[in-house]
Amino acid sequence: MRHILLAAASAAVFAMPVAARAADDGETAFRALYKELVETNTDHKIGDCTTAARQIAARMKAAGFTDSELNVFVPEGLPLDGGLIATMAGSDTSKGAVMLLAHLDVVEARREDWTRDPFTLVEENGWFYGRGTADDKAQAAIWADTLIRLRQAGAKPKRTLKMVLSCGEESLPRINNIRWLIEKHPDWIKADFALNEGGSGALKPDGTPLALGFQAGEKVTQNFVIEATNPGGHSSVPRPDNAIYALATALSRMAAYQFPVRFNDVTKNMFASVATMTPAPVGPAMARLVANPGDAEANAIVSADPRFGSMLRTTCVATLLEGGHAINALPQRAKATVNCRMFPSDKPDEVKAALVAAIGDAPVTVSAIPPVNPVNPPPLLSEEVFGTAKKVAAKHWPGIPVVPTMSTGATDGRFLIQAGIPTYGVPGFFAEPDNNAHGLNERISVKGVMAGRAYLFDLTKAYAGVK
Repeated sequence: MRHILLAAASAAVFAMPVAARAADDGETAFRALYKELVETNTDHKIGDCTTAARQIAARMKAAGFTDSELNVFVPEGLPLDGGLIATMAGSDTSKGAVMLLAHLDVVEARREDWTRDPFTLVEENGWFYGRGTADDKAQAAIWADTLIRLRQAGAKPKRTLKMVLSCGEESLPRINNIRWLIEKHPDWIKADFALNEGGSGALKPDGTPLALGFQAGEKVTQNFVIEATNPGGHSSVPRPDNAIYALATALSRMAAYQFPVRFNDVTKNMFASVATMTPAPVGPAMARLVANPGDAEANAIVSADPRFGSMLRTTCVATLLEGGHAINALPQRAKATVNCRMFPSDKPDEVKAALVAAIGDAPVTVSAIPPVNPVNPPPLLSEEVFGTAKKVAAKHWPGIPVVPTMSTGATDGRFLIQAGIPTYGVPGFFAEPDNNAHGLNERISVKGVMAGRAYLFDLTKAYAGVK
């Protein structure tokens, strides 16, 4: 699931990087790869990740990768849930691999809901439209394209590059490849660190660049069910203890509740840095909030922007509803699924207790939905990882600072970090505030994709020691 970005890069601001590109530099081939990937339905309910993995592997083999370098894996009993691991060996065996991580699966999209066919890549008015264009197929296509370009150029990396394109990141209805790989084949994904989705770009209110985000750490997903039950009866004889009404009361109270402000080292430094670059009233309010998380007035100013507000605290929101069993019967049951994104210092039991307290005397139950996800501290920002990203960014976007951030979404990084592989959301790949990832008519700017492609290519070369 692609993170809610701190802010976004517009096509006008983040057009092409400063470094001039060659007339084509493989862009035509990249577009073809990206188009094929978007137009392969990999939705997390009925989609086919295995076909997508095999299509990319075929393109990489045509570019010179051998069968031994391409591992299309398919978990037992799940023929549609395959993924791809592509390895480009480095000459320096004293260093571990750099993982290039992305997921192939996407959220479901229904043709009748969309303006355009969600599984046809449409380029229109400077935008790419289609399910997965932003989350996460541009990143997957860029990683595959990067390795293809390096192989075709005869590059000799010092450090091994290991691309992992997974399936099941979005909602785990069948399997999560990363969890499966960690459990079944940890040697396949062994790496010193991983580069993932999650980085972001921020703009000032006037639309000029403010900062680039380097994501280190993320919030933790925990789902709950709020449920009301009732004996029911005939709809011609209404009664006050209606299950749907009870659920509605509970949800209204939950919606009015705001979790307290939380900071960790990453978010405190991020807000402190952004405060110095942001005009009043938001910038000064950020500084006040960092100094005093209990400053209610500063909290209201900063949290008015949902992207900032969601980074300051645990959030819980109702995402699914179910209730009643017949049009002429009183409801016997009504329930809502509530998706919580917990600040890493909060715990599921604490969040559940806060929801119960906010709901008060509404006659409902609150239950956690397995699994309970791992809670990890933010990975360390070493000079090798963070410093390299800043140096490369300075060549593409001179004068724009790179600021550590925490993702408000959830990615497979939480499993890799727990398994001992520090995972970072790299900058350079920008999305817009209205890209509508997971929603209708998902889109991403064409120029933004190409800018991200150029930056991530250079960043990969820097990590791999390719001149």
